[in-house]
Amino acid sequence: MTHARFELDALIHSPVRFSIMGYLRSVDECEFNILRDAVDLSDSSLSQNLTRLADAGFITIDKRQSGRRVKTWIASTDEGDQALKHNLEVLRNIAGAAHKKRANT
Repeated sequence: MTHARFELDALIHSPVRFSIMGYLRSVDECEFNILRDAVDLSDSSLSQNLTRLADAGFITIDKRQSGRRVKTWIASTDEGDQALKHNLEVLRNIAGAAHKKRANT
């Protein structure tokens, strides 16, 4: 029997990317600076992690003109939402199994 942890998507399970995906799940889309502040990251760290999530198809990145500036907007895709949901279910199963084991001892 294989442990449930092997079902976790390592790309999303990273604490930083897990935080990003969790925040994006709560909004339709989010501007880069708001997301940066919400997950407490530097611009470069957020940018690197967003690139990895976009390459996996978990988010979309859209650059839009706003007056004289270009702003970056990020949104979770259906695939990203499903991957996060799956990881949450696996974590609940792992935690539930540990809780049952403790209750039986």
